[in-house]
Amino acid sequence: MIKALIVDDEKLARDIIKAYLKNFAQIEVVAECADGFEGLKSIQEHKPDLLFLDIQMPKITGFELLELIENPPVVIFSTAFDQYAIKAFELNATDYLLKPYAEERFKGAVQKAVNKIESHVPAQAEIEKLTEKREELAEGIDRMVVKTGNKIHILGLDQITHFEAQDDYVAIHSTQGKFLKLLRMKHLEDNLPQTEFIRIHRSHIVSIKHIEKLELYEKDNYLLSLKNGVQLPVSRNGHAKLKEVLKY
Repeated sequence: MIKALIVDDEKLARDIIKAYLKNFAQIEVVAECADGFEGLKSIQEHKPDLLFLDIQMPKITGFELLELIENPPVVIFSTAFDQYAIKAFELNATDYLLKPYAEERFKGAVQKAVNKIESHVPAQAEIEKLTEKREELAEGIDRMVVKTGNKIHILGLDQITHFEAQDDYVAIHSTQGKFLKLLRMKHLEDNLPQTEFIRIHRSHIVSIKHIEKLELYEKDNYLLSLKNGVQLPVSRNGHAKLKEVLKY
């Protein structure tokens, strides 16, 4: 049996998926969830093979939920917004269902997913491709969703002091603590508000409001001090950006 899990804040949408799935004897719906918090818990508990995932949901979006899942299942997205669907096909996601959708369209999407599951094609690379290019699917970053254990934290940008590159991850330093997230610094640099954040080094992006002072500690080398006492190195390019932003 293929284990399926549904995450959608609309009960009618969940009911339609369950009704249409009755045509697939090999698929069992192990759980249905009305939001991303409940969805993450259920995914960790049931470890589904197939995930039906809404994009626009309260609390956290479908994209944000995906960023929190380790070893993700095959995903079929559903959305009422066609701009997401167009981008999804470009990103080679398993499939998207544009609400409202016909049963035949649903069957085609599910059969495609079943074929992928039965051929044991890992979904990880596909999901990483989608999350890496999320900047094409949204208008900038206005918050960060992170996970520690089973707990989800939603960080406002005003809570974040700086970002630090750590191998394939980024350490998010905030007033709520430090969190690791699988991200690229370039993605952050391109999508964080430029009036609020600045990249001062290949390994550091800082919140402008948390800057305390900039000091020369040896010839042509500078240290940036944050209001919380943290000191960070500044590259030559970063120094030029700081001069422009801080107007000194």
